[in-house]
Amino acid sequence: MLQKIPTGCKGLDEILEGGLTAGSISLIYGEAETAKTTLAMQCAVNCARKGFKALFVDCDGTFSARRLSQMASVDFEKIAELIILARPRDFREQTTLIDQLPNYVAKGFGLVVFDTITHLYRLAVAEKPEKTFEINRELNRQMAWLAQFAKTRKIVVLVASQVRSVFEDVYVSVEPVATRVLRFWADVIIAMKPTENAKIVMATVEKRPETGQPISFHLKIDEGGLSEYPVP
Repeated sequence: MLQKIPTGCKGLDEILEGGLTAGSISLIYGEAETAKTTLAMQCAVNCARKGFKALFVDCDGTFSARRLSQMASVDFEKIAELIILARPRDFREQTTLIDQLPNYVAKGFGLVVFDTITHLYRLAVAEKPEKTFEINRELNRQMAWLAQFAKTRKIVVLVASQVRSVFEDVYVSVEPVATRVLRFWADVIIAMKPTENAKIVMATVEKRPETGQPISFHLKIDEGGLSEYPVP
């Protein structure tokens, strides 16, 4: 039985005691171009390398087969067979897919990825702002169902989220869309932030099962994916 899926980033895996834990929800959030999808795909590749299937739900069209081939390298054909791609077109299709997960995710799966789980939600709110309350409630129900699904199936559920700016006096902080809902259900929260170098991002573990202060790592983006980048 799968216990952990390594992220492939040394510092992150050490603080997470081996990687993302089966039976839990992990949240990655950040601005555009902060390697959220790369990290999610890297986890899917590592899941496949352990011999388990991964369902990758591409909600905003950022999944790239070319990028997957770069990251999987010589194992591409073997790994590609174990990664199943789904592309819901709207929030209603996302709802249906989540409700039918037991039909898609049978024996042999180790990971379910939603990238990004808030993209179609935001479009739904923009289209029908008068139904924001109902749409928020539905997103909360989806996250609750995913948490239950992760625990009962003993698999990793990884959700990525877009961010919104929160203006507070003299500075701007960045938080995931539908912050309270996502933070409530996530067992692990990793914030991805840009740096002055476009090829370097900072990952901060803000929440984990073991209590402790947030811990940050610099990660390098290259053709092979993400790896720890030591900062002098």
